[in-house]
Amino acid sequence: MTIVLRGARPYGEEPRDIVVADGVIVDLATPGTAEGEVVDADGLIAVPGFVDLHTHLREPGREDAETVLTGSQAAALGGYTCVHAMANTSPVADTAGVVEQVWRLGQEAGLVDVRPVGAVTVGLAGERMAELGAMADSAAGVRVFSDDGKCVHDAVLMRRALEYVKAFDGVVAQHAQEPRLTENAQMNEGELSGRLGLAGWPAVAEEAIIARDVLLAQHVGSRLHVCHLSTAGSVEVVRWAKSRGVDVTAEVTPHHLVLTEELVASYDPLYKVNPPLRTAEDVEALREALADGTIDIVATDHAPHPHEDKDCEWAAAAMGMLGLETALGVLMETMVLPGRLTWRQLADRMSSAPAQIGRVRTQGHELVPGAVANITVIDPEATSVVDPMRLASKSRNSPYAGRTLPGRVVHTLYAGTPTVLDGALA
Repeated sequence: MTIVLRGARPYGEEPRDIVVADGVIVDLATPGTAEGEVVDADGLIAVPGFVDLHTHLREPGREDAETVLTGSQAAALGGYTCVHAMANTSPVADTAGVVEQVWRLGQEAGLVDVRPVGAVTVGLAGERMAELGAMADSAAGVRVFSDDGKCVHDAVLMRRALEYVKAFDGVVAQHAQEPRLTENAQMNEGELSGRLGLAGWPAVAEEAIIARDVLLAQHVGSRLHVCHLSTAGSVEVVRWAKSRGVDVTAEVTPHHLVLTEELVASYDPLYKVNPPLRTAEDVEALREALADGTIDIVATDHAPHPHEDKDCEWAAAAMGMLGLETALGVLMETMVLPGRLTWRQLADRMSSAPAQIGRVRTQGHELVPGAVANITVIDPEATSVVDPMRLASKSRNSPYAGRTLPGRVVHTLYAGTPTVLDGALA
């Protein structure tokens, strides 16, 4: 079957008929000239399907919060064609058997490419290195390893992991949090945390780990990826490391680009997240770093939680926010509409670069003939009010409830097959 995205504007540029057959783009034709099953995309913007390097799908073990299927549905609706499922499941994804289970669940769902992330240490305990080689050699072909949710705080273990993944071109994705400096932490450390009486999470707890790890990566000649970078100081450490030629990449979440610690004054656990919401100055530094390329990619850190884990007192509430279905709107609001990113640059930060970091060779290609047809089509003029009850995720912990966000994913094609048509699951 031949599908024609009629009149789409690749990267916001001149309209074309994007012709898709047998899972690949076969032509970018003059509008109105291509033949096939027409999907109206007149005036809409087409970009390569988004790739999320940091998604919590919760399965196996916490299917009350999310499953691979519901997370895949949320991802497709958000314009994603690939997600990396973090390892902090139950059991932990620290063996070939568990990562293959997650990979097969993704294959069965068939909506997006689900790429399991393998744990760095057994049980995320930070004591013994997990079976990295076995996970890399498994059917899942794991290339990203992370104890996310916990920091690989032992420098010797971190060095060994960085050395080990070089054998198969893997990358260690670090959750940068010095545990001794953040014990019982509840929010960003500063004047506001003192006023609210909540234990502080100091910026230096993130920055010190990043500084240590970029030096380790430089020493062993390995790749390092920094998860959910959140402070202005962290930006400067990464910028310095890149100027020294260290092979380091970094991500920022949508929520750290738009929300600040001031929201914590409401004591609403929807705003409880790790790393915590930071200051307005940090937010500005993150936006600048994403624009200039110091921060390489946007990753959602989609972290679903069931109602009872969020609808409780602040201290007892779980940390995390939903992100897959609202990421585009936040990026349009903070980066595209103010002119900080072009559509082509947005595609780089949300598709091409994360695919490259994760070594996903079927994702992130340019919209050119011969490329795999993973395509997201966006209406830049649309707006929508976020209603958590209408999200595809099993959980409802969105920090954007009632907020009007710009942009709308109208169509998503995964390997040439429509998964979203007219804003709904196909």
